[in-house]
Amino acid sequence: MLRKVYKWIRLQQNKSKEPYSSLYKILGFYPENIQLYEQAFLHKSSSVEGNNGKWLNNERLEFLGDAILDAAVAGIVYKYFYNKREGFLTNTRSKIVQRETLNRIAVELGLDKLVVYSAKVNTHNNHMYGNALEALIGAIYLDKGYDVCYDFIENVMIRNYINLDKIARKEVNFKSSLIEWSQKNKFNISFDLIESFTDNDGNPVFQTAVMLDTTMQLGVGIGYSKKESQQNAAKMAIKKLRTDKEFQQYIAELKKKRTGDQNAEDHIDDLPEEATSDEVSSDKLRTEETQTEAAQTENLQTEEAPAKETASDKIASGNDTGDKPASSEASEA
Repeated sequence: MLRKVYKWIRLQQNKSKEPYSSLYKILGFYPENIQLYEQAFLHKSSSVEGNNGKWLNNERLEFLGDAILDAAVAGIVYKYFYNKREGFLTNTRSKIVQRETLNRIAVELGLDKLVVYSAKVNTHNNHMYGNALEALIGAIYLDKGYDVCYDFIENVMIRNYINLDKIARKEVNFKSSLIEWSQKNKFNISFDLIESFTDNDGNPVFQTAVMLDTTMQLGVGIGYSKKESQQNAAKMAIKKLRTDKEFQQYIAELKKKRTGDQNAEDHIDDLPEEATSDEVSSDKLRTEETQTEAAQTENLQTEEAPAKETASDKIASGNDTGDKPASSEASEA
């Protein structure tokens, strides 16, 4: 009883202070064990040594949060899509918990302003904010229990930032879909690296072309990794196959010559549908806003590097354990 009273008094004293007030805006409740939440935002590049000699960062909490997120999303998807089969449910859950989705949600929640990391970490193609969101879920679980975790995932993350019907229809792997299409229709598809270069910040950039039968270019994609450039190239190729009527006729005639199939016009039926114009505009706007906020945050954190050490010092008294990292400024691929 006295312990509860003490916690209540301490909360009344601190709830107007940071990071209590920022966390309340994100979570909808005030934390009890604030050290868990501070550790959730501590990237491994800024690991600190606790009083017990162990190095602290958010990786262990990320591991815990990942498992809890999977279980909670499985329950939410199971209830929402009550008449769908297991394969559909598994695929939809994977789209919700994938790194790109979690990273976007984390930025829209404002976690990018709370994560403590080394200024030398490359934030391009880096999912540190999504990882921090998983670590935050782990912290909520340890601080408040599973029910509060589930409520946060369902009523904050999904209700505000994910359209379940839309994400269930979303095609994630354009490259895989294009390869399956080519195999079914007896075409050869290749992904050829056109060039690689660095942007103004020194980040590697790749440009890839999708080739049909090694001679015809279907699409070109650019990305901060080969995988991303291939996905973007495949997406452009699928759009061409879906929307270019003359090209569709050419492919149909080519397929007839090769296979003798008189129903070759249906060759695009298995390709993923294009997003509607409203969805494209919404996604483009959201991406631009996310990139702008992330860039602003990176600049601020670079300018205010000494403040990171102060934030890390708050966590140094934590009791969680972990191994000392090989490098305190290791960057994630």
